[in-house]
Amino acid sequence: MTRPSEDELIARYLAPLAGPGGLGLKDDAALLVPTPGHDLVLTVDAIVEGVHFLPDDPPETLAFKALGVNLSDLAAKGAVPAGFLMALALPDGWTEEWLAAFCGGLGSVAQESGCPLLGGDTTRAAGPLTISITAIGEVPSGTMVRRTTARPGDLVCVTGTIGDAALGLSVLTGAPWAASLAEAARANLADRYRRPRPRLVLAEAVRAHASAAMDVSDGLAGDFAKLLRASGMTGTLHLDRIPLSAAAKAALALPGPASTNRSAGAGPLLDTVVGGGDDYEILFTLPPDRLDGMTRDATALGLPITIVGEVREGEGLPDLRLDGSPYVLTSSSFQHFRDA
Repeated sequence: MTRPSEDELIARYLAPLAGPGGLGLKDDAALLVPTPGHDLVLTVDAIVEGVHFLPDDPPETLAFKALGVNLSDLAAKGAVPAGFLMALALPDGWTEEWLAAFCGGLGSVAQESGCPLLGGDTTRAAGPLTISITAIGEVPSGTMVRRTTARPGDLVCVTGTIGDAALGLSVLTGAPWAASLAEAARANLADRYRRPRPRLVLAEAVRAHASAAMDVSDGLAGDFAKLLRASGMTGTLHLDRIPLSAAAKAALALPGPASTNRSAGAGPLLDTVVGGGDDYEILFTLPPDRLDGMTRDATALGLPITIVGEVREGEGLPDLRLDGSPYVLTSSSFQHFRDA
């Protein structure tokens, strides 16, 4: 099988995705001129086969995930995308058909988000397929929303719904309970795992109203704790307030083995919803007097927000409550090196 050379690969599949700053991918670097009066916001995330996606995931969905997880970080900072760099490490088994589908998906999400390719690197992988993307965004100077600025009395909110992606991974890996769900529900959950929905539409509202923000990538409970810890605060997360999709509600309603948690009303999949990752919703705090403005803006954009907790002074992990009773998770956040 004859494959294109690296230069041919770039010219055929990647150069058509490049924005003006990418210089046609014919130079050793990109050129990006920031908008006057704006700061650059930069973020990098890599996805690795077997860690962040399954070996048989369709290539176009890998493109959605690789760029989407970075766009989600920009959205949580209140940033507008300006472009991205990509390092693509391909294992020996790659094919042109796979690469064409991947680049088709990448071009679609790049165009939809206004985030063109600026440059990067393609290389042979000695291990699994690895895709690393550095995304660049802009905010008006001094307005980036940080993790470290939550304040006592702030409300804690999330966008969209929580837990779909973690349940979707369970569906894709053959969890026994999944067979009891309707086919449409299984498909919806799997799609949420494979195709993040970065909430870029809310970036301006986050800048205008939020006191602190981050995206939910490693699980709501764990990221809730990370945000408050970064701000030197603690708080309470109310699990009964977490927004759920119809498919997630159907999964949580399934009969199953007794939960290891002794809290009343704790279903067998609640830990998955609360502790699982890959939601890529925005978790943010704001003073109560800004709630009406944020709700109005989010509603106008068609993106629901839900109050799930509050911030208070103190140290240590936040309290988790279910219907007013304490709740203890078996695992609260994804950790790459938990067993290292």
